[in-house]
Amino acid sequence: MTTLIALEDAASRLRQCDRVLVIGCSGSGKSRLSQRLASTLDLLYISMDRDVFWLPGWKLRPRPEIVERLQGYVAQPRWIMDGTSPGTLPLRLPRSQLVIWMRPARLVSLFGVLSRWLRYYGRSRPEMAEGCPEKIDRQFLAYIWNFERTESPEIEENLAAYGPGVPVLLLKSRAETNRLLAIIGQDH
Repeated sequence: MTTLIALEDAASRLRQCDRVLVIGCSGSGKSRLSQRLASTLDLLYISMDRDVFWLPGWKLRPRPEIVERLQGYVAQPRWIMDGTSPGTLPLRLPRSQLVIWMRPARLVSLFGVLSRWLRYYGRSRPEMAEGCPEKIDRQFLAYIWNFERTESPEIEENLAAYGPGVPVLLLKSRAETNRLLAIIGQDH
């Protein structure tokens, strides 16, 4: 069973955590939050997109290489890992001490993806592999629109199966995310 915790409790726990998993829909703010927390808490920042999945030209790494890279990162003593990929949660959840699940309204995620696309048009964003310029297509937009219906049930199943007892903080708005960062920043 998933253990949901309050924002203030999560902020307190984050100060002691060595391994944090940040998951959620594309455009929800995972990378921004992860990078800020990595800097504040002195954790290694791992981007699933950049460090595990993608090669230049939007070429997906072969599955055995993905698993090998992921196992290496997960074995590190201190990290914050940004990326959802429900199929890899069985490898990541057992080593996680806290999960932050970004769950804003779908329009917030769509806005995040569109603004990111405009900001990095024709270029790769920092948390993406080199040679993978920002792109949007109908399939990607449909993925975001349907994320809660298609991906969240699998995430919940994985949390229950591979992360029982791992506390989960749900962040449903940018305001909640900013509040968490403000609380964490007060002590550093």
